[in-house]
Amino acid sequence: MASKSSKQIASAAKAAAVIVSLGTDEAAEVYKYLGEEEIETLSYEVAKLDHVSDENMQSIMEDFYGLCVTKKVVADGGVIYAKNILEKAFGPEKAEDYMNRVSKSLQTRAFEFIRKANYKNLLMMLQNEHPQTIAFILSYARAEQASQVLGELPKHQQIDVLWRMANLESVSPAVVSMVEEVMEQRFASVVSVDMTEIGGINYVADVMNHTDRTTEKNIFDGLNERDPALSNDIRKRMFVFEDITQLDNISIQRFLRDVNTQDLAVALKGANDDVKEIILNNMSKRSQENILSDIEYLHNVRMRDVEEAQQQIVEVIRKLEESGEIVISRGGDDEIIA
Repeated sequence: MASKSSKQIASAAKAAAVIVSLGTDEAAEVYKYLGEEEIETLSYEVAKLDHVSDENMQSIMEDFYGLCVTKKVVADGGVIYAKNILEKAFGPEKAEDYMNRVSKSLQTRAFEFIRKANYKNLLMMLQNEHPQTIAFILSYARAEQASQVLGELPKHQQIDVLWRMANLESVSPAVVSMVEEVMEQRFASVVSVDMTEIGGINYVADVMNHTDRTTEKNIFDGLNERDPALSNDIRKRMFVFEDITQLDNISIQRFLRDVNTQDLAVALKGANDDVKEIILNNMSKRSQENILSDIEYLHNVRMRDVEEAQQQIVEVIRKLEESGEIVISRGGDDEIIA
């Protein structure tokens, strides 16, 4: 069998090749630092690893070594120092490639002190900053922290900051490091931080799930005028199909009255057991039998169709919430009075 070029080998397969080359004892030590999902993915790649030619293996190990050196040099001497050293060691093109590839991990470790900060202290630190700076810093905070800070900003600023958070683009490690250093001088607490993405729509949706309804309404009213498409994208991601398990029985029974039966059957075909159980438990015995019969006769359903049906149901729930007919609890201080 012809060997694949090293450029065509997927990153996960390259990681598997490195693990295999380490031997079982060293590989076991590496596994201690991985999460369950990472171990599962890596083990799968190791199991299906095809023959790797000596040439490709050498290329993979050299690439791995280069990345290790890059991370160490950046950590020990900073970004500018690292760039100079790497250019001398690997040449400008290779050095730039390595720097780009480690930049994401540099970003996810940045602003560790932010995640431990009391939100009031964080608000005090940020309230006089430019909206772009606030958006940038909050993108490294926990969603709950960000939502609390957002809720206490002036109304006109809430919309501006949220819009900027959702539209953040990649930032160079040098800029991240510079801003972090300035902010840490104001707020010097250091804690560990989970690997997270910076900003983005999913993150903003998580933030909005923690806001009170007054803040939410104000932001979406303004965002609908400024960027309707973005507003719609955020709304779609704020309540997912699996969140049905968090609704009370009355709310579930209410939205079931408005849901298309065919959509429900297709949605439940690909639903997890918890969602399926709570929905069926809120239906009459006859309705249960009918829907289970419909599900049984569904064959070769595409995942895309399942997701579309589930989204249709989510939209029904969102409309009922907007009209005040059902309540979606947001957690925190969002207390429900029966």
